[in-house]
Amino acid sequence: MSILKVAKLGNPVLREVAPLVPADAIKGQEIQRLVQDMVETMREYGGVGLAAPQVHRSLQIAVIEELEGSEKGRKAALQVLINPTLTILAERLEEDWEGCLSIPDLRGRVPRYQEIRVQARDHTGRKVEFKAKGFHARVIQHEHDHLLGKVFFDRMRNFESLTYLREFSRYWKKEDDV
Repeated sequence: MSILKVAKLGNPVLREVAPLVPADAIKGQEIQRLVQDMVETMREYGGVGLAAPQVHRSLQIAVIEELEGSEKGRKAALQVLINPTLTILAERLEEDWEGCLSIPDLRGRVPRYQEIRVQARDHTGRKVEFKAKGFHARVIQHEHDHLLGKVFFDRMRNFESLTYLREFSRYWKKEDDV
């Protein structure tokens, strides 16, 4: 396994709509290796999710392993989402802080839907369908945006909350924030 280079904002790969992964390619060595490398890269940089375009591969693949909200430091089960589609289940938007490995050292408040249904294939090619709520739904929407050529800046209502990480820690972060 390898740690991959993360594309930074400004790299055109982050603004492309990624093509679908052919179903017969999912079990192939190339996709399996990419998924393993993405997981290793996400963990190396302390991310909770990573999309293939962020590692210079324009494909509909995302890996997610978010921290469970009330138990800081405990990891949730790893999810691999290939060719995901999202359905909004709750129209209510909640604004909360987000950061991104492709936009290091910046944070901003982003509105996201609080409940979604996800349909995708996993790393074995098996169809998966589940509901996600709260932070889990936020992470999935963030990574799905990368597959559509969007970054969290595109979802912000305004840039008043946009802050460097150092200032976030000094002026914005509450003790219960991650």
